[in-house]
Amino acid sequence: MKLKNVLIVTKDIEKSRKFYHDLFGLEMILDNDGNMILTEGLVLQDEKIWKEFLGREIKHENNSCELYFEEADIEGFVEKLESMYPEVKYVNKLMTHSWGQKLIRFYDPDGNLIEVGTPM
Repeated sequence: MKLKNVLIVTKDIEKSRKFYHDLFGLEMILDNDGNMILTEGLVLQDEKIWKEFLGREIKHENNSCELYFEEADIEGFVEKLESMYPEVKYVNKLMTHSWGQKLIRFYDPDGNLIEVGTPM
């Protein structure tokens, strides 16, 4: 068995597609009217579909999981993030752990937590 995809809920699927394309270079593979598969196995699902499926309210910024990306040029990534999405909400700005890894944590437009760190 292998993990195929990770699904995140979005209020505006096109806005999220653009966000993940702009910052991470993810391309759309399939658009199934409210379910969009991007490269690297990320799936965007329209909030209305998820809400109907679960029968519950969506809890944005629930801090129970994160998407993790690695980037060797993290300073360049931070510059791109700040210039393209100056309104982004940070958990922590660029920092360095005691073991030497640099990272940044922030939320996507729908409150999904993202971490970008340098390769270990």
